[in-house]
Amino acid sequence: MTLSGAHHDNLGATYVDRGGRQLVAHYGRPRVAHRAVRNGVGVIELGYGIVSVTGDDRIEYVDNVVTNRVPPTDGEGCYAFVLDPQGKIETDCYIYNADEQLLLFTPPSQVASLVDDWSEKVFVQDVAIEDVSAEFGVFGIHGPSATEKVASVLNHAGAPEPELHFDRGSMGDAGVTVAASDNPTGEDGYTIICGADDAPGVFDTLLNHGLNAAPFGEQTWDTLTVEAGTPRFETELDGVLPNTVGARHGVDFEKGCFIGQEVVSKVENRGRPSTRLIGVRLDEPCVAGDALYADGDAVGEVTRAIDSPSLAEPIALAFCASDAVDGPFTVHSTAQTGSDGDDPDEDASGVAVDADRVTLPFVDGGATSLRCPTY
Repeated sequence: MTLSGAHHDNLGATYVDRGGRQLVAHYGRPRVAHRAVRNGVGVIELGYGIVSVTGDDRIEYVDNVVTNRVPPTDGEGCYAFVLDPQGKIETDCYIYNADEQLLLFTPPSQVASLVDDWSEKVFVQDVAIEDVSAEFGVFGIHGPSATEKVASVLNHAGAPEPELHFDRGSMGDAGVTVAASDNPTGEDGYTIICGADDAPGVFDTLLNHGLNAAPFGEQTWDTLTVEAGTPRFETELDGVLPNTVGARHGVDFEKGCFIGQEVVSKVENRGRPSTRLIGVRLDEPCVAGDALYADGDAVGEVTRAIDSPSLAEPIALAFCASDAVDGPFTVHSTAQTGSDGDDPDEDASGVAVDADRVTLPFVDGGATSLRCPTY
């Protein structure tokens, strides 16, 4: 259950399950909330799973596993992946050096397996690994006015910079940690971390004190991140090579050995992955799982599709074979219904809808998502 349930209920929240966590889906008007974030600032309670790694060998241990360099200094963070031996993503995570511990923020569905797997592999190192998800509340502040919002409620610290650096301060009576995000919505953003017991009060402060902020939920988070070209774990990252999603922000190719490194480096040295994540603009809506075609051949699949609140038209993220990324495309849309079956462009896979490739991001916001694919 979300930690600020009473506040969410009072705002008319509808809930959705994400990896065993109940999160806010929306507050009744997700498109209005989307525009509020794009034009001002919004606040969302985030459903991360959180892993604590302590002990004298914590940095060395984690650094030998993940795809990016673990920051050695308190107050710094990074974005990284845990890969399987074949180089495919098992989870993504934000890693923060919090003095005597590393805190890893992961999709909640991945916490148990990560803790169990890593704990089994600790031998002589001084390392302890623990699921501490229940100890923290986590909120996101996003929008072109996010910096002003944080400054209006944060005491004893300023808004941190650059991305993935953090400072400690207070909001009301609660101690908080504020980390600059890597801009997943395509706007300035911050992650607010507090103790679980303080979460309802911090949420109230973020909503109602200082500069006003609009509450938003998972449905708006999804439309914002599609427009920004930000891959998400459940839809674009799980089980693929980092090269496929152009994840240069999450991989240090000069770092040396990590699990799956040999495969990732081979693909990097080859010059391009066999499949890429692209953006397409459509004439009509489609849904995730719809097939992408070029010149009559199936070349990929839609991962997420939305009716963009900012562009007022259907858009989608899709995996596409690298030798076909220039299009033009059709998407065999299973979202289109009501045909009489006489259309020669219609078959069992859906109605053919014209689609054009769009250079990501779809929307140029106040900041660029560092997770937007780069090849």
